[in-house]
Amino acid sequence: MIALVPPGVYAPQEDTELLAGALADEPLPPDAEVLDVGTGSGALALEAARRGSRVTAVDVSWSAVWAARLNARVAGLPVRTLHGNLFDPVREETFDLVLANPPYVPAPDGHRRPPRGAARAWDAGGDGRLVVDRICRQAPGLLRPGGVLLLVQSALSGPDLTVGQLRAAGLKAAVTRRRRIALGPVLRGRERWLRERGMLSAADDKEELVVVRAELPV
Repeated sequence: MIALVPPGVYAPQEDTELLAGALADEPLPPDAEVLDVGTGSGALALEAARRGSRVTAVDVSWSAVWAARLNARVAGLPVRTLHGNLFDPVREETFDLVLANPPYVPAPDGHRRPPRGAARAWDAGGDGRLVVDRICRQAPGLLRPGGVLLLVQSALSGPDLTVGQLRAAGLKAAVTRRRRIALGPVLRGRERWLRERGMLSAADDKEELVVVRAELPV
């Protein structure tokens, strides 16, 4: 259970639950080094720590960093929590597992993420890939041989592109989990725009979430 989710910090939702399920199914070596990038309230970092992993959590939001630190302390779990933009604080390190629940919602406001506020946790440019593409470029370099990236995103933001980019980087990648959910308030507010762009069909009233699993061969 998460003790604190302050305003402006992403609260655990269906995508968190879907990624937590993938984490639960992932075999991890003893004392595995796990990175949770974009940790938010720290929910996934705590799940990894409960398995005995050595966990590092990173977020660009100071509110999220402090929330994750407090939640780890309340849970009595050791989690190293760092402030920074994606992988910047851990560039010299490698990991057995990287978890990522990045912003992936297409936004009609162009190709820039909001500089602050709650929307920074979900808005990701016109195609929803501003952060996902960066993860695809940078995460392979942080994986140890046999290491795994687990990334959750919306089908609206091109999981096939994610799989293709990760395979091009030399990883074995595939969509391993799917879940259809009702449109949330953010997508409902953009429903007309999404349909006009052909990202959401006229008959579709649900969003599909997917988990992409990518492994660096030994």
